[in-house]
Amino acid sequence: MATLNVNPTRMELTKLKTKLVTARRGHKLLKDKRDELMRIFLELVRENKKLRREVEEGIKAANQHMSIARSVMSDKALNVALMLPSQSMSLDITEKNVMSVMIPEYSAKFKAPDEHDIYSYGFASTSSELDFAVKSLFDIMPQMLRLAEVEKSCRLMAAEIEKTRRRVNALEHVMIPRYEDTIKFITMKLDENERSATTRLMKIKDMMVKDAIEAKRAADYKGA
Repeated sequence: MATLNVNPTRMELTKLKTKLVTARRGHKLLKDKRDELMRIFLELVRENKKLRREVEEGIKAANQHMSIARSVMSDKALNVALMLPSQSMSLDITEKNVMSVMIPEYSAKFKAPDEHDIYSYGFASTSSELDFAVKSLFDIMPQMLRLAEVEKSCRLMAAEIEKTRRRVNALEHVMIPRYEDTIKFITMKLDENERSATTRLMKIKDMMVKDAIEAKRAADYKGA
């Protein structure tokens, strides 16, 4: 692992040790975040699978009833019956913060006071199969909204999990080892410099002692 391009000084060593502590703390927090995101994501995936099955079954039932209605009613009568719906729906979209991911929340509001007022035609001139088709679609509307909400949340969660995973890997396999190697390199360099300085001091001391001995001998010789 390559080391960082820094001067091998004690100040840089202190800075790097601080950065290493911060990187390790950030690595742990990001791992915890990734694990929690994965847990929530898997719960959403399971719910998504269940909702999709319910919605597909509901749409299939509605299509079956509609096919029978089309077979016993003329296209003109069917179009007239569905031309002016008595019920309409608006959708309010809000967001909820889940582990720094803003996931949507959908809330349906109906125009008519009675949300079950869904038939815009008289029952005398239409087939009961049309009633069943309309009712089937109305009944699965909450599941359809929740399915759209969950699928969007899954996509946002997956993107955040991938982003967090890359950050965890970058810290675990690049930044933290690089800080550790650089700290080790600077420590070795400082120890080497300290040993060299100690050796130089010992040599200087030996030279000074030698010079003192020679000076004393010279003084003793002159005194004799």
